[in-house]
Amino acid sequence: MSGYFESHAHYDDVAYDEDRHQLLSEILPEFGIEKIVNVGSSMKSSLISAQLATIYPNVYASVGVHPHEVSSLNEDDMKTLSDLTENKKVVAIGEIGLDYYRNNSSQEAQVYWFKKQLSVAAETNKPVIIHSRDAAQETFDILSDWSKTTSRKFKGVVHCFSSSWELAAEYVKLGFFIGIGGIVTYKNAKKMVEVVQKIPLEYILLETDCPYLSPEPKRGTRNDSRNLMFITKKLSEIVNKKPEQVISVTNSNSLYVFFS
Repeated sequence: MSGYFESHAHYDDVAYDEDRHQLLSEILPEFGIEKIVNVGSSMKSSLISAQLATIYPNVYASVGVHPHEVSSLNEDDMKTLSDLTENKKVVAIGEIGLDYYRNNSSQEAQVYWFKKQLSVAAETNKPVIIHSRDAAQETFDILSDWSKTTSRKFKGVVHCFSSSWELAAEYVKLGFFIGIGGIVTYKNAKKMVEVVQKIPLEYILLETDCPYLSPEPKRGTRNDSRNLMFITKKLSEIVNKKPEQVISVTNSNSLYVFFS
């Protein structure tokens, strides 16, 4: 059986300060985690993600600024993100988008810098990793409008998808993939189960969002990429396929998004 492709992790997080090297160099490769996209959420974490990708053969980086962090951005930061993509192991721009749940940054600033970072993705020909919370329709509308005005066809993943299967289907029409993580294993995850049932497996990526959102039966503990096995098991039950089939298809999807 082929190994796992972890499409969304945060190993730059302080939660891994004590065992980061052991995890990335020994434990995860031995467990069969073949590739990891470490996702930036601020300028600092984007720089660290690029460094991790340079150090560890199985780690790749995405660089971008989460909507919580955009209030401190300036135009020079967009140049920095663009420059980081010259590193061949930087494979995406993200995570970027809108988060109206906490509004740590104003909604106006979130929209402005979301669009600015989409411009960086277009200019550097990189896929995007999208964050959307309590802003499902506006996030989709921005991406839909952008797809009509840019000369290139966007591709990317809507990370930690939490909306309806109907919206997921609209994203697929735009060329996006759907990131499914530990939430799908929760008892109250009826909406996520429906997404997996109705969206073809050929448009789904596996992710943990570690150190957050550990799946059952590890819920409440620090997450890491080994827990992809529990997400895979749940998906295999929902779509009535063997776990190795789920791994094979979602790996192919991730390779297409980040490396084609």
